[in-house]
Amino acid sequence: MTAISCRDVAVAFDGFEVLRGVDLDVASGGWVTVVGPNGAGKSTLLRAAAGVVAAAGSISLGGRPVDGLTRRELARLVALVSQEPVVPTGMRVVDYVLLGRTAHLGFFEPEGKRDLTVVASALDALDARHLADRVVDTLSGGERQRIVVARALAQESPVLLLDEPTTALDMGHQQETLELVDRLRSERNLTVLATMHDLTLAGQYADRLVMLVAGQVVADGPAAEVLTAEAVAHHYGARVRVIDDATGPIVVPVPGANPG
Repeated sequence: MTAISCRDVAVAFDGFEVLRGVDLDVASGGWVTVVGPNGAGKSTLLRAAAGVVAAAGSISLGGRPVDGLTRRELARLVALVSQEPVVPTGMRVVDYVLLGRTAHLGFFEPEGKRDLTVVASALDALDARHLADRVVDTLSGGERQRIVVARALAQESPVLLLDEPTTALDMGHQQETLELVDRLRSERNLTVLATMHDLTLAGQYADRLVMLVAGQVVADGPAAEVLTAEAVAHHYGARVRVIDDATGPIVVPVPGANPG
């Protein structure tokens, strides 16, 4: 079953076309990561899939057109972890993660025991239970990122959109976060669509990579086919060496003259 389907998707801001003619499918339970240079439209694609920005063409979640869904229906189908999440000033971590339960509550309905259990489980999964009573504003960048992911997990949506989920995380927490997502994907049959700048990490965790350049898909397939030295040189303007490894291609910058 196809969990996310994009057909001829286009997005424009103030007359400038950010995405054009994008076709993309993500199978239920699959993990696809979108890579590409800065300004390629990666974040915009995720926001369009989440119904946050208007898009031409068609986008469906589980066969249901995004433009026909209410905000509450969308929240029950898809959770978006954005690069710059809005965090209310002075809010405790536990209350922020509880916001992920909003789509499961009726109007003015207080959270119940199950909601608190889900939140505790999400914090535990990210090794963040000890932060529950802290104010979000006081957290480090890495701690805040974990809390944002915890809120998305608390939402219990079958589709998880991760926009640069390892931003501000050190190497250990990068691996921890991606391993967690991969484990939860398997346990809960989550579908993951992510964007990442780190090409090596992207290739190690995703089933498939999609390379987006100037708003268009230029490559789509296994990491070994997408992450070639030639492709990275051409689209990123970077001199790299790609090392074949059992976990996926390892992309290593090579000192020297810019290939572009």
